[in-house]
Amino acid sequence: MSEFNYDLLIIGAGPGGYEAAFYAAELGMKVAIAEKDRVGGTCLNRGCIPTKALMHSSDVYRDAANGAAIGVEVEGLHANRKRIGERKDEVLDTLRNGIAGLIKKKKIDLLEGEAKVIAPHRVTVNGEEYTAENILIAAGSKPFTPPIPGHDLPGVIDSTELIDMGGEEIPEFVIIGGGVIGIEFATIYADLGDHVTVIEGLDRLLPVIDKEIGRSIKMTLEKKGVDVHVSSPVQKIEKDGDKLVVTLKNKKDEEISVKADKVLMCVGRRPNTAGVFSNELLKEYPDLEDGKGFIKVDEKYETPIKSVYAIGDCIGGVQLAHVAAAEGRNAVAMINGCQATINMGTVPSCIYTDPEIAVVGLTAEEAKEAGIDVVTKKYPMSANGKTIIAGLDRGFVKLVARADDHKIIGAHLLCGRASDLIGELAVAIGRGMMLEEVANIIHPHPSFAEAIMEAARL
Repeated sequence: MSEFNYDLLIIGAGPGGYEAAFYAAELGMKVAIAEKDRVGGTCLNRGCIPTKALMHSSDVYRDAANGAAIGVEVEGLHANRKRIGERKDEVLDTLRNGIAGLIKKKKIDLLEGEAKVIAPHRVTVNGEEYTAENILIAAGSKPFTPPIPGHDLPGVIDSTELIDMGGEEIPEFVIIGGGVIGIEFATIYADLGDHVTVIEGLDRLLPVIDKEIGRSIKMTLEKKGVDVHVSSPVQKIEKDGDKLVVTLKNKKDEEISVKADKVLMCVGRRPNTAGVFSNELLKEYPDLEDGKGFIKVDEKYETPIKSVYAIGDCIGGVQLAHVAAAEGRNAVAMINGCQATINMGTVPSCIYTDPEIAVVGLTAEEAKEAGIDVVTKKYPMSANGKTIIAGLDRGFVKLVARADDHKIIGAHLLCGRASDLIGELAVAIGRGMMLEEVANIIHPHPSFAEAIMEAARL
């Protein structure tokens, strides 16, 4: 009989935690998950899933509002914001129930409450102690609020609070931050008819991806009526009656004030690790966390504490649900003495705007900085039949390949269904495929996907 209650005790039931638990159970381990909130983590409860549920409603409303151009006219069109929020909650309930059902089916113990690692192999959950041969921390992350003067005023909210509002009308909506979260919410609320202003301190939206995509999505948002300010750091937020006033300084060093009913802070996330380790452990292992609270791990996801591992947002790196899930499975494999099986070198990233954005691998600029000579193939979606049928008027498929052997090392999509197309290119990069190999694979016509083939043929 084992000296431990569990072979593996996981802290956090988000994508990283539950995927690790499912895989560990499949390998015959006795597993428990400790969760202080609801199963599903940030992604399911206050991140990607509720955002996409709201976006589906806004997409349908936008298409109906523009339907006259294709012969579909809707009288008395109305966005029922209350029902939009209710449907979002229904989607979450369905998916949460599915995860809870799998946890039960795989005979994984769900320990409800706040977990704390108090020593190697020892965890308390709401004060009750459990032992485990291995501990895996998948605590996730939370929104970061910068210390801008006025950040704590009523009406200044983060993404969690906005999702809890369930699509409620915000007539004048200011979003601070032009990254992924900011522009997705800008798309949703602009499509629902609210007036949106996006303020970004850097010189372009989406500063970490392909520059051309950032410029294009700015024009797309402006076409929707969104006011976009780049190179415009926020100076302060003030209260003016029942409104908020956001003051920014533009590239000409001019101060501009924008009124708002709500101000959304979208300027990054921080690890949700406060309280995960006892104070005694933090003193004993001073290099357990970095200055921002991210947990330090080695190539096997093991922390400085032997048999204590960490994955996902709480270790930094790429903060995506599918990355956390992959890290969870890889960590479990290595805990069991096996090699990691999931390729972490080709991570696709999707942004659900209109049209969608999806990227994987290197940009041409990143490749050149790494000393790689490249060729770039760009196919305009204005020549794609499915794009014309759908009425999408902007976008492209861009492939980056090595100049010497034409192996694809990057793909950057701005087009309809980009999130569904990028998987093909992740496989191509992961398998070391050349442009010619992709070009010679028959793609269906008409389709968005054939643009990949056409780009590879250029």
